[in-house]
Amino acid sequence: RPVSFNSFLDKFFNEGFDPSFNAGSTFTPQVDILEHEKSFEIQLALPGMNKKDFSIEMNDGTLTISGERKFENEKNEKNYRSIETRYGSFKRSFHLPNDIKSENVEARYENGILHVMVPKDEQKLTKRLISVK
Repeated sequence: RPVSFNSFLDKFFNEGFDPSFNAGSTFTPQVDILEHEKSFEIQLALPGMNKKDFSIEMNDGTLTISGERKFENEKNEKNYRSIETRYGSFKRSFHLPNDIKSENVEARYENGILHVMVPKDEQKLTKRLISVK
């Protein structure tokens, strides 16, 4: 981000406001993780994307969410003055606890937020009291 007028001009003339400048780069979406009584919920802020842009994989206790936000250059050529949206690919991995039902993981995309629900397995004990003999 430019912090002075001179750095603003440098950014303008060197990088311009060309959204393709970001093309091929990576970004890291913001993530919130909530724990409910019977599940964990992972929320990723990914506005402007479609459901088909995501890939969600579960492998050996690790949940990996990846995707790509592409800049769609419309035919009517919009006059962007500034673009702060990051374009490119992302990949986030989360090591999950042992007490989950990996076969029941679900995801939905709503209002720019990807919600991934990871249900807990109530049969597995995560904490127990051990008596000393």
